Amino acid sequence: MARFQRPPLATDGAALPREQQLSLFERLGNAAKAIETEDPAPLAQRLFLIVLALLGLGLVMQVNHAATTQPAEEFWALFSSQMFFRIAALVALVLGFRLGPQGLRQYIPALTVLTFVALLLVFVPGFAASRNGAHRWIELPFVGVSFQPSELARIVMILWVADRCIRLGPDVLDMRRGLLPMLAVGFLFFFTILIETDLGGSLLFMVCFVSTLWMGGADFAKMAGPVAGIGGTAVLLVVTCVGYIRHRMLMWFGSATNHQVERSADAIASGDFFGVGLGQGLYRNARVPYLDTDYVFALVGEELGLFGMLVLLGLFLAFTWTALRLVLSIKDRYAALCAFGLLLSVCVQAMVHMQVVTRLAPPKGMPLPFISHGGTALVVSSLAVGLALGAARSKPDGLPR
Repeated sequence: MARFQRPPLATDGAALPREQQLSLFERLGNAAKAIETEDPAPLAQRLFLIVLALLGLGLVMQVNHAATTQPAEEFWALFSSQMFFRIAALVALVLGFRLGPQGLRQYIPALTVLTFVALLLVFVPGFAASRNGAHRWIELPFVGVSFQPSELARIVMILWVADRCIRLGPDVLDMRRGLLPMLAVGFLFFFTILIETDLGGSLLFMVCFVSTLWMGGADFAKMAGPVAGIGGTAVLLVVTCVGYIRHRMLMWFGSATNHQVERSADAIASGDFFGVGLGQGLYRNARVPYLDTDYVFALVGEELGLFGMLVLLGLFLAFTWTALRLVLSIKDRYAALCAFGLLLSVCVQAMVHMQVVTRLAPPKGMPLPFISHGGTALVVSSLAVGLALGAARSKPDGLPR
């Protein structure tokens, strides 16, 4: 949108109204400048309350789902598990807030190496926990707890990219000293996650990695070629060679049918405006798989209806808007860059989940942050938000408030 020309002065010397039409980008720039003057503390408090609301809603949905689909003895086990992970998520949220990105900055090299080793352990017998043909989990010996290292890798690499961008300064624009070495590390993690046959997780990782790198000062035009060429070729190979991923793509294009996708759509349609009521869902009680995890948005639609879906969507929109304002209000560049990448990962994950359930994206097993049943994703999402809240405590010199 071009700026309109201001009208000339009147011939008698009296000035005419000097109205002008600002472009969209100028309006956004003015809004961003206004937000930059805000105090990040109230925004951090607001984001914390939104996360608490999401955690509470998630607990209600999970407990009601388990109460009507599991025997009594299994219900109490699932209830205890959910309470444990929800409490662990709160601990991670508070711990991340207390540490902040600055508290972890000196440990980033060690965390990067340890995270990459954890990604490799998913292929090592004795540690690997394969599920549905995918190698994404590590089973901790003698503990009986499994976790997904690719979730943690996303957080660690966001911190690593932010740290490298700040340390490199203008050299981040240099291909040989800045951009190529960082892309090489990013592709190393990307390929490791991809060969676990976690296509969605690897793409989410790359979106967060590239976005944080671009916001850190890298030239997007220089990144576009390697990312599109190497990353696109790798994704195409996986889609072509891995049977169940190829089948999911065919389902999305309409060349095949999927029971899970169809039943989840039917569940949403049956909810009407206000839903059938908590615990009363027919599709939940018909044991449609993954309604409590990868398709929990459909469960909300069935039992709470369009109203419940809009409330949940509103919470995530409020989360996104508050997150954007929080990032713009943080004065320390490293802390702001970390907060951007961490909060982006949560927002994109929520968006992809809702798109999959509503058939706007190919089927992908991606949980809805703070709502879905699960351990690693819940704790890691809370840790990501906690670190972003901790970033709000940083002064322009990088020290905590």
